[in-house]
Amino acid sequence: MNQDSKGASRKLIDYRIFAPSLLIIIAIIIPFSLYEDQSLSLLNGIFDKIVEMFTWGYIWYGIILVVAALYFSFSKYGNVVLGDPTEKPRFTLFEYSSILIAMGLGSTIMRTGMVQWASVALDPPSGVEAGSTQALLWGNSYSMFLWSFQVFAIFVMAAPAMGYILHVRKKPFMRISEACRTIFGDKFTDGLGGKVLDVIFLVSILAGAAVTLGLGAPIVTYNLSELFNIELSFTLTLIVTIVWVFLFSISAYLGIEKGIKKLSTLNMYIAGGFAVFVLLAGPGIFILNYFTDSVGFLISNYVNMSLYTNSLDMKGSTHIETYTVFWFAYSATWAMLHSVFAAKISKGRTIKEMILTYLLAPTLISWVATGVLGGLGVHRYLTGQVPVLDIVKEDSMAAIPAVLASLPLSNIAIAVFIIVAIIFLTTTLDSTTYTIASYTGTKNMSKAEPSKSLRIIVAIIITIIALTLMRIGGLAPLEVLSGLMGLPIIVIQFLTIYAAKKMMDEDKAWIYNIRKDKSIQKSK
Repeated sequence: MNQDSKGASRKLIDYRIFAPSLLIIIAIIIPFSLYEDQSLSLLNGIFDKIVEMFTWGYIWYGIILVVAALYFSFSKYGNVVLGDPTEKPRFTLFEYSSILIAMGLGSTIMRTGMVQWASVALDPPSGVEAGSTQALLWGNSYSMFLWSFQVFAIFVMAAPAMGYILHVRKKPFMRISEACRTIFGDKFTDGLGGKVLDVIFLVSILAGAAVTLGLGAPIVTYNLSELFNIELSFTLTLIVTIVWVFLFSISAYLGIEKGIKKLSTLNMYIAGGFAVFVLLAGPGIFILNYFTDSVGFLISNYVNMSLYTNSLDMKGSTHIETYTVFWFAYSATWAMLHSVFAAKISKGRTIKEMILTYLLAPTLISWVATGVLGGLGVHRYLTGQVPVLDIVKEDSMAAIPAVLASLPLSNIAIAVFIIVAIIFLTTTLDSTTYTIASYTGTKNMSKAEPSKSLRIIVAIIITIIALTLMRIGGLAPLEVLSGLMGLPIIVIQFLTIYAAKKMMDEDKAWIYNIRKDKSIQKSK
């Protein structure tokens, strides 16, 4: 082995893409944090202009990806196996679904499930009266719509290309540039163009991860404050962050089989038990009826919600138009992370299994979670036990412990809610650092797992960024910016979709890389 090879083997990380990405993040957060009000005003102005001009574009973007997902699933490409067709999948279907659910939903579903309906009820579409029963139906149904097929198609549709280069073509680096090699050729991929693609990916993920952890922390701190009657403070946030980084470090040390997999499946059972508790101890009959009404309303209005731009209202947009654009843009920022992670854990799965599992499993769980959590909140609002809409006007996060405190055995309910949130935050950080370490590492990712040391280093970097922003109050500008950063990611997504088709066509993978033995196809 020559000296260059030895040096490469010792190097944990590819600094050519990681260092520029980190420097860009630092260059963004310093001025935005120092001048939060001005930067937030500037970014909101830009975002409002995008909403005004490109609402139609984001709406069609989500729909096109759903169509692409169905095409890949039910065409000849759906039978292509990501890996050796004779090998069984790495995880059982339940384990696989649990990991994707933990990655796809995380603690965000606990926030949107509890309070998103209230934001819509306060500013409903189609001339509906705020706070009315119709507004409440719009609220919970729209919360379910946010976690439906469009967003999960956004999350998964770069995964076929990433999984194919890793598990079929056995490329050492699981990167966007490598997936696009079949389109742009070696000179572009190995040169500046490829580095630009990879840096765009990393910048969006580092920003998105910091914002997600920053927004996830209040889900825990607000409930801890209610549970122990302590004051909300940065010290409390710091303690919570240290705890979940410690839990993540253990999970990272144990590896994906004993870490993410076990935490994800454990959290499914705990969350399921919590939902049953809410139904039995809370207004179970009302929740089931309201859930049924919400699903019926969503199905009846799904096409309307999917294509809603409010073009005939000259007075301005309501919450739904603005938030749908932000949600799809923010989801696009996270899309490549989800796709890279899904690709990594999908060895042995067909493209059809990977896509449909990601479309259906998180959608089902998120609808149930929204039905239970949202139903509880709506019941407390209707009965006057908790003035949810008034609380949300002032501080939406404060509504979560207020609603939970209305349950019998409220301390236990809040404690379990905190545990579920912390595990979700841990698995989110775990899967995020796993993906970034896989992406930036120098190991051959078709044969090895990412370095545990590198994953912990990445976790520390993300945590420092998130804590810094929370300390100086600079999360809001970065949240808007991370949504804006979805624009270049959308272009990259479509490139990877085309690249996946092109690679499979070149290899005739639908002939040579499919399961021949039906027993393997039906197993697990």
